[in-house]
Amino acid sequence: MKRRYRRGFSAAEKTELWDRWQRGESLRAIGRAFGKRSSSIYFQLAPHGGIRPEPRRRSRLALTLSEREEISRGIVAQRSIRTIASFLGRSPSTVSREVRRNGGYDRYRAAEADERAWARAHRPKRCKLAKHPLLRRAVARKLRLNWSPEQVAGWLKRVHPGEGSYQVSHETIYRSLFVQARGVLKKELLQHLRTKRTNLRSKHIGQKGEGQGQIKDIISISERPASVEDRAVPGHWEGDLITGSKNSYIATLVERHTRYVMLAKVTGKDTQTVVSALIKQAKKRPTELYKSLTWDRGKELSDHRRFSLETDIDVYFCDPRSPWQRGSNENTNGLLRQYFPKGTDLSVYSQADLNRVARQLNERPRKTLGFETPAEKFNTCVASTG
Repeated sequence: MKRRYRRGFSAAEKTELWDRWQRGESLRAIGRAFGKRSSSIYFQLAPHGGIRPEPRRRSRLALTLSEREEISRGIVAQRSIRTIASFLGRSPSTVSREVRRNGGYDRYRAAEADERAWARAHRPKRCKLAKHPLLRRAVARKLRLNWSPEQVAGWLKRVHPGEGSYQVSHETIYRSLFVQARGVLKKELLQHLRTKRTNLRSKHIGQKGEGQGQIKDIISISERPASVEDRAVPGHWEGDLITGSKNSYIATLVERHTRYVMLAKVTGKDTQTVVSALIKQAKKRPTELYKSLTWDRGKELSDHRRFSLETDIDVYFCDPRSPWQRGSNENTNGLLRQYFPKGTDLSVYSQADLNRVARQLNERPRKTLGFETPAEKFNTCVASTG
């Protein structure tokens, strides 16, 4: 039986492979471009955790090809090791070791020696987290608080400016988690990362049916003041319900300027229950920091007029099927699924439990806030109200 020869990837093909991966192409699409299975592409990406490796570079201390050619010419001219080293401005031990490990005086060839040196230099570099245990422990502590690697890296840069030994990139943290080099971050920390959906959902799935309908006297988001849109002024909130099993719900509220989160326990989805819970939450905050609320078209806020009358807060409704008009709230709902996975019975959580989760989210540094926390930004706004 004739054996099939499996061709690997050339350097140019590997470059193109990583380019395609960084552009967001799927494993299957990349495989088709190279005439290979998606599993072949996966095994090229997996050892690096899906993060493009840095291009290899020669050390500035290593011998160059031209220096090796001078060594070869010196050997042919029967010069001594010291003479050759002096001419190159190198230590005699460096030249002696170079000749000895590449065939000796009789068989030294510059080009072959240079190729061997490049191959020998292809050793994995020790990860920064493996070399700095204090930094490693600091990163692990923040990951256990469900901070993302990017939040950890940004926070370290903010609290240790100019101290390179106390900073690490988020790519290094991801690589340490997925590649699992010895002595780096423990595998159990993976459970603290925000989960990613592996399959795309149909655009028709998840559109609300019975929960939506005609709501009387709505004020469209198009009538919302421009000062709300640019997030320059605090006090404007976005809201929604997240759903669990057994018809359980949590009301989620996010302040647009500071990304501050509030969670409210609701015992049902009917408008009276939801509006009463929102009124209770609204009365806990200074009136200067609760001026408007933007909601989707869900019928749970049909009684929005009662909410506005009791709180003096304007309610605006998004356009149908336009979740991006409440972007901060949608992003927060995704973060909350770390704590409340889909299918969880949300009714078992008390308001105190929800407050603890909200506090954790509010104490995470955010890239969009310059790696300050929502709690820090919101407290500054509270202090400014007097």
